[in-house]
Amino acid sequence: MTETIKRPVNVAERIYQQLKQDIFGFQLLPGDRFSESEIAKRMDASRTPVREALYRLERDGYVQVHFRSGWQVRPFDFQYFEDLYDCRILMESEAVRRLCQADDLAEGLAELQAVWCVDAGSRLTDSDVVATLDEAFHEQLVALAGNREMALLHKGVCERLKIIRRLDFTQRGRIEATYREHSEILQHLLARQAEAVVNNLKSHIELSKNTVREITVHRIQEAKSLYNVNIKV
Repeated sequence: MTETIKRPVNVAERIYQQLKQDIFGFQLLPGDRFSESEIAKRMDASRTPVREALYRLERDGYVQVHFRSGWQVRPFDFQYFEDLYDCRILMESEAVRRLCQADDLAEGLAELQAVWCVDAGSRLTDSDVVATLDEAFHEQLVALAGNREMALLHKGVCERLKIIRRLDFTQRGRIEATYREHSEILQHLLARQAEAVVNNLKSHIELSKNTVREITVHRIQEAKSLYNVNIKV
């Protein structure tokens, strides 16, 4: 009885994760249309867990439903992503200001220092690994500020940005720049230089936003020419 109840939930979770990965990897392109039946056949599953996974993806902002023509991967709307980046800047700026006033700051930042304040020979070079560490860096800064609700909101914003944010590390020099910029942010934090760290953080995120936008436009234009995808830019 218990296994019968749990199985559809696990199948829906599997489908959700696979479809999200397909979207992040541009295997499902922005603007692509598909039906529940097509996904069910590809995932070797019934339509019930497929529908559950798709409605979850819709709530997350990755797909949208057209009741007469099935589902569609959400077309790229750069104003939407720029708004999310603005939210990141606001939350992370407030977080580092609070951190500059924290009593146990050095202890809280020790783990991040061990990752980012290292010599060139100790730096990682795998773009996927560094992208994951970069996401963790920003999420941990907000978490250390001590406001759990802000941390949850920030995590949600970063999750929605992940589809384009990881493209940042496909560009030559961005891994090295990220190590340098993160190290500078940590140094300003430890010196409790609030305005300096806020300015560095804003510049860091703005550079990432601009870099990702350029790469994404290029990647999507290639996809558009190959697959005739209708993308809003």
